[in-house]
Amino acid sequence: MGRTFLCRPRRPLVAVVVATGLLGALAGPPETGAASMRTTAAEANTATVFHYTKTKNWTSTYLHYAPDGGAWTTAPGTKMEAACTDWVKQTVDLGSAAGLAATFNNGNGVWDNNGGANYALGTGNITVKDGVIAHSDPCAGTDPVEGNRATVYYSTATTGWTTANLHYAPTGGTWTTAPGVGMEAACTGWWKKTLDIGTATALKAAFNNGNGVWDNNNSADYALTTGTSTVKDRTVTRDAKDPCAAEEPDTQAPTAPTGVTASATSTSVVLSWNASTDDTGVTRYQVTRTGGTKGTVVTDIASTVYSDTGLEERTGYTYTVKAVDAAGNTSPASTGASATTGEKAPEPASGTPLGTDPRKDPIYFVLTARFHDGDSSNNRGGSRHTKSGNAANDDPMFRGDFKGLVEKLDYIKALGFSAVWVTPVVLNRSDYDYHGYHGYDFYKVDPRLESAGASYQDLINAAHAKGMKIYQDVVYNHSSRWGAKGLFTPTVYGVRDSQWSWYYDERNAGFEYDGLTVEPKSGKAYYNGDLWSTAEPSGNTCLDWGRPTGGKSAEGYTLYNCQWPSPTSGMFPKALYHRCWIGNWEGEDARSCWLHEDLADFDTENTQVQNYLIGAYDKYIDMGVDGFRVDTAVHIPRVTWNRRFLPAIQERVTQRFGAEAAKNFFVFGEVAAFVNDKWNRGSVNHSAQFYTWKERKEYSADDEAAALEQFTYENDQGTGNQPTSTNAFLNGNSYHTPDRSRFSGMNIIDMRMHMNFGDAQNAYGNGKDSDDSVNDATYNVVYVDSHDYGPNKSSERYTGGTDAWAENMALMWTFRGIPTLYYGSEIEFQKGKKIDCGPSCPLATTGRAYYGDHLAGSVTASDFGTVGSASGEVANTLAQPLVKHLQRLNRIRRAVPALQTGQYSTEGISGSMAFKRRYTSGSTDSFALVTVTGDATYTGIPNGTYKDAVTGDVKTVSNGTLSVAAPGKGNLRVYVLNGPGKIGTDGPYLK
Repeated sequence: MGRTFLCRPRRPLVAVVVATGLLGALAGPPETGAASMRTTAAEANTATVFHYTKTKNWTSTYLHYAPDGGAWTTAPGTKMEAACTDWVKQTVDLGSAAGLAATFNNGNGVWDNNGGANYALGTGNITVKDGVIAHSDPCAGTDPVEGNRATVYYSTATTGWTTANLHYAPTGGTWTTAPGVGMEAACTGWWKKTLDIGTATALKAAFNNGNGVWDNNNSADYALTTGTSTVKDRTVTRDAKDPCAAEEPDTQAPTAPTGVTASATSTSVVLSWNASTDDTGVTRYQVTRTGGTKGTVVTDIASTVYSDTGLEERTGYTYTVKAVDAAGNTSPASTGASATTGEKAPEPASGTPLGTDPRKDPIYFVLTARFHDGDSSNNRGGSRHTKSGNAANDDPMFRGDFKGLVEKLDYIKALGFSAVWVTPVVLNRSDYDYHGYHGYDFYKVDPRLESAGASYQDLINAAHAKGMKIYQDVVYNHSSRWGAKGLFTPTVYGVRDSQWSWYYDERNAGFEYDGLTVEPKSGKAYYNGDLWSTAEPSGNTCLDWGRPTGGKSAEGYTLYNCQWPSPTSGMFPKALYHRCWIGNWEGEDARSCWLHEDLADFDTENTQVQNYLIGAYDKYIDMGVDGFRVDTAVHIPRVTWNRRFLPAIQERVTQRFGAEAAKNFFVFGEVAAFVNDKWNRGSVNHSAQFYTWKERKEYSADDEAAALEQFTYENDQGTGNQPTSTNAFLNGNSYHTPDRSRFSGMNIIDMRMHMNFGDAQNAYGNGKDSDDSVNDATYNVVYVDSHDYGPNKSSERYTGGTDAWAENMALMWTFRGIPTLYYGSEIEFQKGKKIDCGPSCPLATTGRAYYGDHLAGSVTASDFGTVGSASGEVANTLAQPLVKHLQRLNRIRRAVPALQTGQYSTEGISGSMAFKRRYTSGSTDSFALVTVTGDATYTGIPNGTYKDAVTGDVKTVSNGTLSVAAPGKGNLRVYVLNGPGKIGTDGPYLK
């Protein structure tokens, strides 16, 4: 049984506060008007009243009193001070009175008024303990109690203040006199102050620089408590570590990697393993290889997947892996994994990106599987081939391939395009995966796209040989519903009864999915024969495996639990995949939940996931692709892009091909904002231009915490406090060097123009309105429609008519940004048709129909936008009016640098779609005046000779003014200062 010591001094509580400021300029301190505490020292005729607190268990005690013959204090009275353990006190000046009447309360309506009689007290030291009055000092002989303490650290790293003051008020107390108390320098960027706040356990605070600049938490003040707190960038951390304390050296090694597997293909071995854990984080892995004539080889890599290539034929190799942290601590070696290589397969040489400014290259976008079929042996229809109606059209979903694309590169070049955007190339796995967005093996090219002599590498090399770039569509946000090979693949599915035998293959334990191999019994490509189970296996994590849900499929079949993977089934580990459905498309869960049941959402803030994806896309960078189109970019936090994926891309390109190639490696993201306003329903985190910027503050080292912090911080900043840029705009008539120092590394698809391309004028006006919030809008990828949507989120391919298409193209090819065309739009292919209806209708009736029939025959291009020869149906395709229009637009744009890389302005210009553009670099100075469809007048322009690239008309300007008559819908005028004159011949629109 413990002993109790009365009046033992209390151990003081300590509070530390740290802050960094986002500033609000105020005329004075942000006071709240708290009542002051009475602290007058006892005089000759005083009463010092002690009240016993232990049996009351009150957090605060108030003395409500009236001197004899005097008035009562205002309820609840005066707050009493801590005296010693279990006692509080208050000294009262009685004046001429000989005593006082008193009651006590807790400040919240609980009273001790001596059973209704009040307490009659005299002078001197008086104690009131459980209703008994005595005259003594219960704290005599003890040290006076110290008040509670709060230690506050405030960061000025982002404010640049050279001094800091702390203005505060303890709870129940008064504010200090402005500007408060001076803080002491603690360490670089940090100021410190320890406060005695009496019996209070919390305080309100604001900070200032002593010269009228305040940080008062946006007028809300900072709520701090006892102990140590830090305040940094308006974020309070309670019970914080001393930010100025020297960090203890890291001596703890990571755990050894587990789950190491090695598989050989030809003379390459792919090694994968589970990520190690560490108290501060793993920075790299050491892979040790033994075997072959080279002996032991040690390689450092950052990911959990390693592709070891160029090995000896028919040779056994053994691998072990160690994890290393930032301090150099190294884990024990993993268990070894072995693989034996086969014969060397002929492989084309790796490509090299062309490395030129991407703004010079108009983009032609193809769904590879739907463009042109060069090899029918790799065609596959999938399990829905008949049900979809594709079989009746002899139109398997996987039909086009790289061989067909290589064969028709000259068609694309003859249109005038020098960049080809291809849909994702990785091995897909879904029930309808021809488009490529259901990645399964991110380290393997889908064999349904490749042929002998026409691999993906062959396509890249063939395009480069023609001076054409390849932009690869990539997906970082999600895998297929069946997971990602090498990272995680769920293996528990049911139930293959007679109804579902068409969907679930027979069990084949030795089968490895490749999308191509045909099951002998069904005659269809294997789909899931390696995955499903007819009996619940041990280790099953899926809830209620195999039990009927009570529902039916569209065909009327019984649905079972675990029939397919889903985020809430328990099939996926929460460390690697998110486990929720999106509820708010403009909220944080849009970045951390599943889009669709076919798209298992990666936890992209997990290091193992990051390494898996970085390692995969390094492979395609090494092949020499010229850029990445990033799918579903908005569903990954910008801070994760900026910290992990974008730097990894730059690092790899620089490592393989040099800094200049890295600068021009073109990354453009699909930040899908399907609205007609500048900011996506007011959410900056979900607006396209937001992704073009670097971070402007530091966040927690943990990526998941950082993502939440960024979302909140930027959301609180709102649309009015986002960075702006003049990189797309002329300074009067002058080009200026753009400032790309704050560029994130990701450019964007111009969703604002896309959504407003109901007509060109609308797209033009909306596009201009967003440009000051994009880091550099001259890099925006501009298109009318795509494989997902038409303008205004229409589900049909653009159907505005040939004249409207001509006008759209005239604007896209002369306004800032990179013009991009979805395959077939040059002949209004499938106009008005539903772009996608999934497996519920034949592809031939949709906007993703097979295009190869229009390309039958032969074609050569003598230059960009120029046909060398053409025969067969492709010659008829190339004779269409929009093709002629497109070819000439491409030739004009290619001949006028201002239309490719120039900044623009509408200053001093009248006209509905009229602007001036200029690009100046070295000996190049290109200045162009453009008007689309309507008339225009340009004032304040340089004097000189201007030549129209469309008609060859010459105008001499001597008074700074040039006027142009309306050329008509779909037509335009491009007057170039000291320009080349007419480019190409008149066509149906440009004349």
